[in-house]
Amino acid sequence: MKLGAFSISLTVKDIQKSKEFYEKLGFSPLGGDLKMNYLIMKNENAIIGLFQGMFENNIITFNPGWDENAKELKQFDDVRVIQKDLKSNGVELIQECDETTKGAASIILTDPDGNSILIDQHR
Repeated sequence: MKLGAFSISLTVKDIQKSKEFYEKLGFSPLGGDLKMNYLIMKNENAIIGLFQGMFENNIITFNPGWDENAKELKQFDDVRVIQKDLKSNGVELIQECDETTKGAASIILTDPDGNSILIDQHR
């Protein structure tokens, strides 16, 4: 199963302060919009998303169809295929996508310790 680019999505109290902190750790902006209260930052292959006021807890995120530079991959496992595989292996999904559609879609599951995992396909 190919899950795509990995990142951690962090819920932050003050996105500007968080941006400045992570810049001190060597991260630089890759995408997002501070005015919209989210920013994607990168340091080598490490990717973090900073999100202010969008969700309660930190989320492990995978993006099928993207590499770690948010560049489109020619070959990847569609989120609907991943969903079918997970369900066939007995993994309970918190949020499912419509398997009759194409393009952007996402699913959410939790690991045994309650960590949220978002598999979010943008194309």
